[in-house]
Amino acid sequence: MMMADSASNEEVAVIGNTDITSTESENNIINTMVERGTALLRKMEINVAEAEKRTGKNTVNMQETYTVYLIETRPAEAVPDGGTSAAPDTLWRRYSEFELLRTYLLVTYPYVIVPPLPEKRAEFVWHKLSADNLDPDFVERRRVGLENFLLRVASHPVLSNDKIFFLFLTEEKGWREAVLETGFQVKVDSRLKSLSAMFRVKNPDKRFTALKQYSDELNTVISQLLRVRARVADRLYGVYKVHGNYGRVFSEWSAIEKEMGDGLQSAGHHMDTYAASIDDILEEEEHYADQLKEYLFYTEAVRSVCRKHELIQYELEIAAQDLVHKKQQKEELATGTVRVFSLKGMTSKLFGQESQEQRESRLAALEQSIQEGEELLKEKNTECQEFVRTAWEDIERFKEQKDKDLREALISYAIMQISMCKKGIQVWSNAKECFNKM
Repeated sequence: MMMADSASNEEVAVIGNTDITSTESENNIINTMVERGTALLRKMEINVAEAEKRTGKNTVNMQETYTVYLIETRPAEAVPDGGTSAAPDTLWRRYSEFELLRTYLLVTYPYVIVPPLPEKRAEFVWHKLSADNLDPDFVERRRVGLENFLLRVASHPVLSNDKIFFLFLTEEKGWREAVLETGFQVKVDSRLKSLSAMFRVKNPDKRFTALKQYSDELNTVISQLLRVRARVADRLYGVYKVHGNYGRVFSEWSAIEKEMGDGLQSAGHHMDTYAASIDDILEEEEHYADQLKEYLFYTEAVRSVCRKHELIQYELEIAAQDLVHKKQQKEELATGTVRVFSLKGMTSKLFGQESQEQRESRLAALEQSIQEGEELLKEKNTECQEFVRTAWEDIERFKEQKDKDLREALISYAIMQISMCKKGIQVWSNAKECFNKM
């Protein structure tokens, strides 16, 4: 659920935990931290209220089952005592529409680490968990993840001001047409150039190189952590369910005892309750895993910014190289000296030198071309410097957010494990009391 902290003026999402102190409870928060200072969140409350399964025909006229999500928005106004809040505006969106929105944001704001979407299909799952993308528990976790995505975007100092994003939240019809009219898809193709640019940049920025390497390493570490957690969940599930055998044995034993029967029956009941609790515990734990997965997917968003910088740096180097080549051509033409082998040099030797008029015409064309090249180089320099400035501002903001979120997620996970252990101690303490009364 979402809670508003009036003192800090921030929104946080809290997952409840039992048997923890109030101090621990303050730390038991997930990583949906949004900056209420952004203009959009001062005006609007956003949440993804529910998910609904539907059936219909797709683009190739085939029947399909899919899930839609209800987005609710309402004015962020204080409700007077005894009053009721305004009814929310609502609209339904498919996951594919969230994907289209994010692709648009990636292309339009290449210097921004765009928040990731929750996974389309379950990854790093333990064997008892369904990998079906229509499974109710998976759909519910995705609903939470989609709400988190919208809040991340709405809290971003740049993305929150985008008109297409606002239309996504408020206009159910016509939104897709509006985003396609921006022409962002043309830019998508140009982004593909960056895939090969990284192999050709001569002077890469060491900061972006280090950032990309860190992103790769963070991806590896989180992937390993999620695999370990899945293995632990498998074993934990088995341990808890084995306690159900204690319950069955104690119950059967109580049937043949007169004086000890009640105590054994009670102890068996405690064991049965303990065994049954693991399903809820691991479902709650899955939400903590989703927080880690968000940053696993964030690493690709970081790499996307690094690739875009490599493309801009590559274009800058090409512009500089082209300008040097043109200036060399001008010098050779003016002095009549050819520094390197060229077809034009061979042509001159075979068919004679060109006339003064021809040379002056070529010099004038080269002068114009050099002037244009200098303007282009200046433009690319400015573009590169501006990209580095804006990207690094967002990277610093992301680093601060990442450190805070991951610290809180790990603390919350530890608190949940402590709570779980306390429950185990309490179960055996209760069983001990039952045995003492026999």
